[in-house]
Parts: sequence; structure tokens; C-alpha cells
Amino acid sequence: MKSKRKAIIVESPTKTRTLARFLGEDYTLLASRGHVRDLPKGGLAVDVENEFEPDYTTIPSQRKTVSELKKQLRGVDEVYIATDPDREGEAIAWHLVESLQLEDPKRIEFNEITKDAVIKALEQPGSIDMSRVNAQQARRILDRLVGYMLSPVLWSRIGSRGKKGALSAGRVQSVALRIICDREREIAAFVPEEYWTIEVLLATDKSGEQFTAELKTKGEEELNPSTEAEVQPIVEELQRARYQVENIGHKRVRRSPQPPFRTSTLQRTAAGKLDFSANKTMRIAQQLYEGVETAEGTVGLITYMRTDSTRVADEAQQQARRLIAEQFGDKFVGKGITGKRRKGVQDAHEAIRPTEVSRTPEQMARYLDRDQARLYELVWRHFVASQMAPAVYDEIAVQISADEYGLRAGGSILQFPGYLSVLPQERDETETEVLRTLEEKQVLDLREVLPAQHFTKPPPRFTEASLVRALEENGIGRPSTYAPTIETLRQREYVYMQQRTFMPTVLGFVVNDYLLANFPDIVDVEFTANVEQQLDNVQAGKLRWQGLLKRFYKGFAQEVETAAGAEPQILEGEVCPKCGGRLQERFSLYGKFAGCENYPECDYTRDLLTDVLPDREPEEVGRDCPECGKPLMSRVSRRGQRFIGCSGYPECEYIERLGPDGQPLPPPKETDVECPECGGKMIVRQGRRGEFLGCSNFPRCRHTQSLEASDTGESDSAASTEGRRATGGGTGQTASGDQLDLQCDKCGAPMVVRSGRRGKFVACSAYPKCKNYKPMSVAYDAGYPRPETQKLDEACPECSEPLMVRSGRRGKFVGCSGFPKCRFTRDLDTGAEN
Repeated sequence: MKSKRKAIIVESPTKTRTLARFLGEDYTLLASRGHVRDLPKGGLAVDVENEFEPDYTTIPSQRKTVSELKKQLRGVDEVYIATDPDREGEAIAWHLVESLQLEDPKRIEFNEITKDAVIKALEQPGSIDMSRVNAQQARRILDRLVGYMLSPVLWSRIGSRGKKGALSAGRVQSVALRIICDREREIAAFVPEEYWTIEVLLATDKSGEQFTAELKTKGEEELNPSTEAEVQPIVEELQRARYQVENIGHKRVRRSPQPPFRTSTLQRTAAGKLDFSANKTMRIAQQLYEGVETAEGTVGLITYMRTDSTRVADEAQQQARRLIAEQFGDKFVGKGITGKRRKGVQDAHEAIRPTEVSRTPEQMARYLDRDQARLYELVWRHFVASQMAPAVYDEIAVQISADEYGLRAGGSILQFPGYLSVLPQERDETETEVLRTLEEKQVLDLREVLPAQHFTKPPPRFTEASLVRALEENGIGRPSTYAPTIETLRQREYVYMQQRTFMPTVLGFVVNDYLLANFPDIVDVEFTANVEQQLDNVQAGKLRWQGLLKRFYKGFAQEVETAAGAEPQILEGEVCPKCGGRLQERFSLYGKFAGCENYPECDYTRDLLTDVLPDREPEEVGRDCPECGKPLMSRVSRRGQRFIGCSGYPECEYIERLGPDGQPLPPPKETDVECPECGGKMIVRQGRRGEFLGCSNFPRCRHTQSLEASDTGESDSAASTEGRRATGGGTGQTASGDQLDLQCDKCGAPMVVRSGRRGKFVACSAYPKCKNYKPMSVAYDAGYPRPETQKLDEACPECSEPLMVRSGRRGKFVGCSGFPKCRFTRDLDTGAEN
């Protein structure tokens, strides 16, 4: 009897290679390469009068894919659709069924790409979950309604940026922008308050070892001095006082590990420990999930990375416990931390964990690039730690008297490391060891009284980690939306990063304030969270998706109509100082301002963003423009950065950028090197890593190359273009390389060392026929000489390891020899920290 022909459709070609390792030739493995249908870009494409019927079309770039899939499915008896196990994956599956006109397709899901998980899914196929599809449809249509109906209002009321990209508003991104802007206003309005603390440095009369204690009380009254005048008499009395130990308290404390990662906690931890953006974290996690080349073949290393659950499968728990017992001993095995049940958790998937805990980070490092290895190690260690026993500390609290004053000293000493064996934390227990030697009624020697002035601090600006936390805690978006939401705010230039924190641009404040005044629901945290809850209800089958859209659209359409025809708001009680007319609140790409109602006859304006962006008024610098002769002005960019520009702008576009010291940077040096992309002259520019060559036609031409490359004719863009061809968008490589005594594990051709925009790597000499590549660690293992480094007679200010001269994309710089544990760098010539 002839066997049935079977096919499995997944999203990614990488997944097909991973599945082929254990499914063999029994199945034809196909890839949809993501969504195949969507709402077209040319219009609303939603019939609001007919139950919000969407008009889906095949994505132009996917027409060839759809055509190829139809050909490959001819003669196939059974089709299994194995797209990602979430709303987006379910929608892709449904669109595939509609586009390919499949009859009786089978839906399979797996949380990890392992043989057992996939075979189990094939044995228990299901059908497409239309409730999940409808939840995705509702979200997609909501976003289309907001984007296509609200954005034109922004263009007409604020302005259009042309080639720089249109203004936009979004159901989630606008709330995220408001959270950032509100925090900046809190910081601007914050008034610091003075307060003082008093510590004393004490020594034991026996050994002379020292420790510090903090002043807490005077008699029965708690002390909170707020001025130096209050502190001074206390200091004088403490200097004359007799110090004695009154009480010593001991307490055993257990500190449990954190639960395994879910999407938001992975993004937050990667941002804090690895300095990864949310977008980068998800991109690398996707690579680890779909599979990487190892000695076993293509292997998926982690479970599905878009999840809000911390649940762990029993089998994975048992694997982890066996490994912990073998490596650390039975007493290190814990119960397994899964965390508290949180409101709104869908719990459709497990936590993010290694697919096989026996694949340690050390074993996998040779198969992964640097970023993949760092993220995999983070996931592996965090998961193993979650299955380990708590760490145990001895806490010591010492009460000390100084006549009528009461002081306290305290600390803790690690007694049992538990999970800290895989998640080590640096601790200084020197003072705590001294406290353990103290006895009650023991007299202590005073060495010094240490008063310190402090000021209360405003709430901190959001980092990527804290913004993701805020979005999650407020129910804004879902795990799959955090990274794209943050990336959209950056791309629209509504925010920028300063010292790893989000700063709203002038444009960001303008868009936020306009939306707040005219579309309060769109930027309301509670309203947006409620919409997310309703989408969850659609997925649970408790609510019709059309009903959700009807309720939203009714009020929103009215707001759009009102805002489109509204006159500028009158600023009550304010009149124009030039002509006496009423002042109106107006918005532009460059700010929010008060303008006279008699414009253009009266051109009076006043900045209305001085509460958060003071000192924005241009000031003359006492020099004339070298190009047109008009006065030069000190100005502030939309990002809040000061520069010098011509007062004749926009007719004259002359500018001078300022260095960290506020002085103009030297002008770029011209060279005789010709740009290989546009023919313009290359000029020497200054970057974070030193000097490099850039095209004089920037920003129209963005070609750059290193100064060393100019001698050989090699350029960054040329190298990166070649590399993208070789690796499908990866590291970038040059056309030739040093041959290694090593054969390609795919085709048998010699492997060579090549250079790209991110440094050297190992690639197959048979490129482009074979696109295999590996990290440089493989070359070093094969005897390739390691790069020479020049150590400096100087210690790192952060970790005290020796500093050394390194080479980077922009030239040489100073870096810590303790890298990657310590990431300190500075410019080679100026010594300015990055």
C-alpha cells in the first residue's frame, strides 16, 4: 500500500533544518517565511459598516513564496501547520490555509523544537483555534484604525516630516510615550530636599578592627536631621560619648532564587546584565529557539521565547535536578521556583529555559557567536538556579549606645550558597566578620564621626528594563509587543537614549501633549489595559471580536472628527504682548508654543515646553557664519543636545557640533580618497573609537571606512555587503582570507579567516556555494595566531584589572583586560569614558 505524502509548514527556513535532523525524509518541510497575508498599505482596508470586515491581500514580497508553496504541496495528502504557538502564529496558520486553499489541514504546536516534543505534537494534531485568530484580527484592526485615522490628524495639526518619516500614533506606542513623558515632567518638577545621615567609625578595643554604625535615635525619639545646624551639636556630643555594645541579634535568613524567565524578565535582565535592547534580545532568542548548527546538527537550544508564564514541564525539572545533584550535591537541589500567579497570565507556554539542560554554556560556546553565547548562558544559569535550594545567610544586628544616642550596625554572612553557585554575586563581608567577634557590654573606641549631607533624588528615567516592567505591570501590550513598541518610539524619533535611559525629544513631547489634549483615551493607561483584557476575552471565546471593535470605534471616530475640525485652544487670561490679541495653544514639529490669533499679521510666539526643556531659546555666540556672514547662534536640537547653527537657517545650513567640553569640534579633514559608492570625497571624521573616513555627501551617502582600510582600498560597506551575501545578513566578510588547517563540516572545502564590519570570523572557502561560518574561537583552536594586545601601565577604574589597547571598527581604543566581565572603554587619545 502506497504511503501518504505528508508536509509540515513552519515560518522559518532555520526551523526546517532543525526539524529535518530528526524527522528525516518522512515529511516535506516547507517555510512560509512569516506572514503571507495582511491588510494592504494603501488604505484603511477595513469595512467599518460591515462588521469590520478586513480586506486581506497577499503581501507583495510573499507572492513568490505562496506560489512556490502551492507547487510543493501538489500531491501531498496531509498538511501539518506548525507555526508559533501564540496569537500571531495562529493567524499565520489561518492565512496559510486561506491563501493555499488547504482542505482539512492539521494544526500542531510545540513549545520546544526537540524530537520528543515534535513527535508528540504529530501524534495529537488539532485544528486552527479561531478564537485565537480572532483575537489577533481584532488587535490588527484596532491598530489599523488608530494608525490610519489618527496619523493624518497629526500631519495636519503638527506637520509632516517628508523623507524623515511620517508622524504616527499607535494604541500601545502612544501610551508608552506618555509614560516616558510623564516621568520626564516628574523629574523637571521635582524639588530636592536636604537631609543628613551620621555614621561613626568604631574599633574594638581587643583587635582594633574597624566597622561603621549609623545613628538612629536620641532617647526614644527617631532622629532625622535635615540641616547642618541640626547636625553640628549632635556631632559634638557623639565625639565626647562613650560607646558600648548593648544587644546582638542573630537571625537565619533564606533567600530563594527567581523564577525562570518569561519574556519581560528576560528582556529586563538582558538589558541590565548584557546591555541588550529588547529588540536585540528577542532577535537572538529567536535564533536560539529555531536552531543553531552544532556537532549534533541543527539544534533548538531554548524553548519558545514569547511567553508570560513561569511554568516548567516535569521532565525539564527532573533533568535540572539530576544535573544539580551530579555537579553540586543533593543538598543543592531545590523544590523549583515558579513565582506567584499573576493576573492576566495566559499560561499557554512554559517559561523560557534550555531544551536540554545538559547542554551547558561552556559546551555550546564554540557553536555560538558572542551575543548568542551570552544570552544562552543567561537563560541556562537562570533556569538551573530556579531549580536549586535557597541561599542561607546569618544576619547580625548590633545595637550600640553612645550615652543617650542609639546606633545600629548590621550585616549578613553567607552560610550556604545554594543557587548562588550558578549565579554568583560579589559581596564584601569584612565588616560583618568584625561584628561576629563583638560581645554584649563590650566598650568600643571611637575613631571618627562621619556626618554626610544628602538630597532626595527625583524618580529615575526609564531604562529599557524598567520601561518593559512598567508596561507589564500596567497591562500595556503583551510579551510579543514590548520590543517592537520600544523600537517604534526610537524610529519615529519620539525618544532617544542618553546614558542608557529614555529621553523624550521635542517631537515626542509635542505628539504626546497633542494626543493627551485631543485623544485622552488613546494615551490613557487604564483604557489601554482594558482593551488588552478584552482581547484576552476574545481569545478565551468570551467576547465577539466585532463587538470589541464596535465599542472602541464609536467613541474614537467621534474624537477624530472633533479633533480634525477643532480650532486651536485659547489660553485663558493671556493676551499677546505685541498686539493685544488672544493667545492660542499651537503645535509644530519643533515645539509646543503660544501663538497670536492674529498671525500672520502678528508673529509673536512663546515656548510652552519650558517646564521640561528649559534654555531652548537661541543665543548669539559672538561670531559670524563663515559661509553667509550672518550671526551664529547657540541652539538646542530636538534631542536636547546643544550645537551652533547659523541664524540664516534654513537658507544657510552651516552648523558646528560641540564636544563634551562645550567647545566646537574641529572641522573634518579633507582627503584625496574617493567614495566608492557616490564618487564624493572622503573626509576624516571623529567617532567614539577615534578617527575614521566618512563620505562628504553625508547624509545622502552614509559610506564609511577605517583609516587603515583607505590604504588597501577596503571599505566597511563593501565588507559588510559581501558578508551579508555570505551569511544571509550576519557578520559581514571580505572576499579573501587566510586558509586554516580545517575543513568545512558541510561541504569539505577548506575553512578560511575573513574580516567583516564586526571583526574576523571563520567561513567556508567555497562561498557563495557554501555559506557555512563559525566564530574565531574555532580558528584559534586550529592554531591561528591570536591578535597581539598592548597592555598599559594603568588599572581599570571599575574593576582594577590592567587596561589594554584594542582595535575596533573605528580604530584603536582602550579597553579592560577583564572583558567581557568588565566592559569599561575609553578613547585612546582623549581618555573620555564611553
